[in-house]
Amino acid sequence: MADQDNIRSKVVTTGAQRSPNRAMLRAVGFVDADFNKPIVGVANAHSTLTPCNVGIGALVRRGEEALVEAGAKPLTFGTITIADGISMGTEGMKYSLVSREVIADSIETVCNGQSMDACLAFGGCDKNMPGAMIAIARMNIPSVFVYGGTIKPGRLHGRDLNVVSVFEAVGQHAAGTIDDEELGKIERNACPGPGSCGGMYTANTMSSAIEAMGMSLPFSSTMAAVDEEKSVSAAESARVLVACIKAQRLPKQIMTREAFLNAVAVVMAVGGSTNAVLHLPAIAHAAGVQLGLDDFDAVARKVPVLCDLKPSGQFLTIDFHRAGGVPQVMKMLLSQGLIDGDCMTITGKTIAETLSEIPEVPRDDQTVIRKWENPVYAQGHLSILRGNLASGGCVAKTSGVAKRRIEGPAKVYDCEEDSLKAILAGDVVAGDIVVIRYEGPVGGPGMREMLAPTSAIIGAGLGDKVGLITDGRFSGGTYGMVVGHIVPEAALGGAIALVRTGDLIEIDADNNTLTLKVADKELSERRAAWVAKPPKYTRGVLAKYARLVSPANTGAVTDVRK
Repeated sequence: MADQDNIRSKVVTTGAQRSPNRAMLRAVGFVDADFNKPIVGVANAHSTLTPCNVGIGALVRRGEEALVEAGAKPLTFGTITIADGISMGTEGMKYSLVSREVIADSIETVCNGQSMDACLAFGGCDKNMPGAMIAIARMNIPSVFVYGGTIKPGRLHGRDLNVVSVFEAVGQHAAGTIDDEELGKIERNACPGPGSCGGMYTANTMSSAIEAMGMSLPFSSTMAAVDEEKSVSAAESARVLVACIKAQRLPKQIMTREAFLNAVAVVMAVGGSTNAVLHLPAIAHAAGVQLGLDDFDAVARKVPVLCDLKPSGQFLTIDFHRAGGVPQVMKMLLSQGLIDGDCMTITGKTIAETLSEIPEVPRDDQTVIRKWENPVYAQGHLSILRGNLASGGCVAKTSGVAKRRIEGPAKVYDCEEDSLKAILAGDVVAGDIVVIRYEGPVGGPGMREMLAPTSAIIGAGLGDKVGLITDGRFSGGTYGMVVGHIVPEAALGGAIALVRTGDLIEIDADNNTLTLKVADKELSERRAAWVAKPPKYTRGVLAKYARLVSPANTGAVTDVRK
C-alpha cells in the first residue's frame, strides 16, 4: 500500500497472532465488524492554547462521525501546537519552527507505529499544516488535510482588526500617535474568537497552498472557523478520504513537482507569506520532489499578485473566500497557462476538472481579487536574492513598499530583543538597514519570526523608508522591504556575521541582489578574526534541533544526514 508496506496487514492478521492485538483494540471500542474496516488515524491538533486550534475539536468529531458512516474505523490521537502570536518576541518563539518537526514526527510515529491505513489530519496554527503535510508525504498512505479555518475580524471605530493590528499599535504607541487607552481597545477587540490569524499570513498561506496542491477540498482553505460550512467540509473530507482508501489514491501521486509549482504560483498570486519558501521545500523534501529557491524566483517572474489582502493590502481572508477564494485564483492562473491543470487531487478529479465551473474572470461585485489586466503587483512579491551577504540565497518580501531598491547604513543587532528596543527608542531612522543576526535555524536556535521589530517599524511610519535583513524569518503578517532566511547564517560564519554598524548595504529586488559594500580584503580580515559563539542550549529539544537542522534554503529540515 505504501512506501513502508501495508504494516496494518501484519497487525490484524489471522489466527493466534492477531488475538493480543484485537484484545487491545476491543478495549478502545472495537467490535468484530470493525476489524474488516480500514483504520484511519485522525491527527487532532485541537488545543486551548491558541484561537487557531480551539475550534478544531468540534471539526474532528464531525470527521469521526463521517468516517464511521462511510465504513471506516477512526482512531484519534493528539498532536501539539505553538501559538506563534502568543510566543512572538519572546524566547518561546524559538520553539515555533521546531514544533513543525515535532508535529511531523508525532503523526508519522503514531500512524506507522499503529499501522494506520490512512490519515485525516486537522490543523490550525502556522506549523500544524506543514508539519502534517511533511508526515503525510513521508508515510504515503491515503491522507486528507482539514484546515481549522480562519478567524473573523475584530471591530473598532468602524474598521476591521486582526492580531497584526495589535503589533502595529505597539509601534504607533511608541511613536506617540496613539495613547494607552487606544492601545488597550485595539488589544481587547482584535481577536474575537476561534480561527487562525485573519490576513494572508502564514496559516492562510499554507492552507491555500495545500488546497492548490490538491490535498484538501476546494474552497476549504479560506472558510471561517466558526461557520457551518467549515464543519460540513470536515465531514466531506472524511468521506473523500474513504474514497481515497478504496481507490488507493496516495499522496505522492498527488504531490508531484507540478503540484508544488501550482502551490507556489498560488502563493504568489495571493500575496502569501515568506514562510511558504521555507515550508513548501520541506514538504517537497519529504515527498522526494525537488523544489528550490530558483523555482520560487522563476514563478515570481511570471505570476502577478492578484489579491489585495493583508498584511499590505486591504482585505482579510474571509473577504477573499466570499470573492471566490483559491479556486477563482487558480482558474485565472490556469487560463493563462501558469498552472498545470492535469495534476490530480484527493477527489480523483484533476485540477482542470475541479475548476471547470469556475469563471475565468472574477466577479465585478468585489475588489479583493483583481482582474488579470489590473494586478496589485505585476510580478510576485517574493524575490530570491543572492550576493556577498547571502551566497546561499535569501527571501525578500517587497509588498507595501514604494521602491524595490534601498541602500543605507547598517544598524546591527545580535538578537531580536535588542533590535526592538532600538526601534521603539527611536534609534532607527529613515534610510537605515536594520540587521538582526544569530537568529537562524542553528544560531537562534529555531529561526524566530521578526514580527515585533517589523511591526514597530510600520507603526513608527518607517515601513517604506527602512530595510531589514535577518538570518531569522518573518511572520506572514510582516510587510515592507524585509529580507530573511539569509544563508549562510551568522552562527555558521555567514557574511551577515561580519557586518558592522555603519557599513553600507544595498537591497535590490529588481536585480535580485543583497550586497554588503565592504571591500573583499576588509571582509577577509574580519572573517579571519570571527569566532563562533558557543551554543545557547546544550540540552533538550532546542539543542537537538540545532545539531540536526539543515539551512533555510533547503527548508530547515531535520532528517538530512550532515
